Amino acid sequence: MAEVVSDIEVEEKPRGLPFKATTTAAAVASFLAACGGGGGSSVPATPPVSDKVTFAKDYAAARFLQHAQFSSSEAEIAAVKSMGASAWLDAQMSLPSSTGGWDWLKARGYSAIDSNKFYEMDYHANYMAWYQIMASPDGVRRRMALALSEFFVVGISGVSTLNWPQFAMAHYWDILCNNAFGNYRQLLEEVTLSIAMGEFLNTLGNQKEDLATGRLPDENYAREVMQLFTIGLQQLNIDGTAVKVNGAPVDSFTQADVSNLARVFTGYQADDTEGYFDSVVAPSYRVRNVGYTRRPMVLNANRHSKLEAHFLGAMVPAGTEGKAALKTALDTLFQHANVGPFFSRQMIQRLVCSNPSTAYVGRVAVAFNNNGKGVRGDLAAVFKAILTDAEATQDAGLSNTNFGKLREPMVRVAQWARTFEAKSLKGTWKIGNPNYSAIDALGQSPLQAPSVFNFFRPGYVPPNTALAPLQYTAPEFQLVNESTTASYVNYLENILYQGMWVRAPELITSPENPTATDGPDIVPNYSAELALVGNPQALFNRLNMLLCAGQLSEASVNDMVTLFVTYDQSNTSSSDNSKRSYVAKAIMFVMCCSEYLVQK
Repeated sequence: MAEVVSDIEVEEKPRGLPFKATTTAAAVASFLAACGGGGGSSVPATPPVSDKVTFAKDYAAARFLQHAQFSSSEAEIAAVKSMGASAWLDAQMSLPSSTGGWDWLKARGYSAIDSNKFYEMDYHANYMAWYQIMASPDGVRRRMALALSEFFVVGISGVSTLNWPQFAMAHYWDILCNNAFGNYRQLLEEVTLSIAMGEFLNTLGNQKEDLATGRLPDENYAREVMQLFTIGLQQLNIDGTAVKVNGAPVDSFTQADVSNLARVFTGYQADDTEGYFDSVVAPSYRVRNVGYTRRPMVLNANRHSKLEAHFLGAMVPAGTEGKAALKTALDTLFQHANVGPFFSRQMIQRLVCSNPSTAYVGRVAVAFNNNGKGVRGDLAAVFKAILTDAEATQDAGLSNTNFGKLREPMVRVAQWARTFEAKSLKGTWKIGNPNYSAIDALGQSPLQAPSVFNFFRPGYVPPNTALAPLQYTAPEFQLVNESTTASYVNYLENILYQGMWVRAPELITSPENPTATDGPDIVPNYSAELALVGNPQALFNRLNMLLCAGQLSEASVNDMVTLFVTYDQSNTSSSDNSKRSYVAKAIMFVMCCSEYLVQK
């Protein structure tokens, strides 16, 4: 493949600021006009996966890597160039899943039954989630799982009333990781029966109708599994466009479908096989043993509706046993014609492009419907189709102002951590939800979506922008305003120099008051970048490669280099702290530049 810029040497990263990153103020304004997708075109008859996608230049390989995972090291760039995109993805997808979130929490002592009362705390799920996206070795699987977590949404705060909520969320994350390259149908079933989803959307404890009291089955999951997790609100063509009759879109389901489908999701409760224990703090308070959080919900036949249920053209006969009813429901949803384009478009949005062309959506939906071997819902084939598609890999997108996506804040931080090999010095990874302060909040955190509708809506079009008249979607911009733009800069300023500050990093607990050991614990390795202090051209060339896949313009690099040449002349200190500050400032400039924030 051809590439937009010539090969450039690369290296690593920093933090600090004696001057403000003035490129940042203009960043949001300029990337408003630089993000989006394309127009429509015909849909191909064959799946788009190609074994022929290769990269001649480092920048092209780095771009592919930054779509496929969180970061792009020099070694990975070389591997992709040598193997080609398809073979490299095959190798990554064949790797077994690394240590999951549930086992990670247990290994760190969060299942202890003691006065800490871990069984009623949810914030350790943040530690787990950040570790998983910042440091787990299988970056491709974790990147796909993060994308899936924004489709099959469960938020940590929505399960806090469970016993061991952090473990419930960790197992939910493990479901996404373990099924990332499996089959959509299996993933849908595991999501449906997970204790986290059961609590989040009210399947847990949902009961059949009671004519005496007027009780009806809760409809929450029945509605959202159709609206958000499978078919969407409108009937779709294979390319994701709405089917229209007499010029009007056609609803994909009705309220009657919701009410009938809700009967299928009744009778489910927690699996109490592992029993209870008496709380050491309040002996009269019984708590489930932690193992229940990774067991699927079980069916209580006495609470399950046996009424006949009609939905989406399918029928569950009266008296049908619960497991059989569930199979009919999930099979019906899985086989619906909408699933391929509905799911495919949102995965393209999360990984490559906010406003993908209809042709791109259609090609990926074809792969969803048939992986080339007669299998429907093969997620490995879907993700490979997304990542190897011509629109994702060829140079045309680099110069197309209607192509690309705004990097999500949590993805930027994960990229920083992986690029610079961040480590928790004490191994505790105590990163909380970085969204409590309006001054230096990140604005996003993994598994912390505020509702089932995720952090942003897939159809969001930023108002009063160049995208609005064109009706180009750019979901991530739902997070962008004056406050979040400034707080992102402040957040970076807090972490880039010495790393992430942690209270009592040696403890698995989090004391409310300051301790003598408070300080940086999640610390980056800037050794390669420190070697380039005083050589701003080489430093920014390296950062352009590793962080931006060469997408910083020559003008932007020249401006940064010129500024740092001036800074060199006024900064004669050669201390380690001074060098680290130098590198941190360089990274700040890059990560606040619109050409970084908009990923092509």
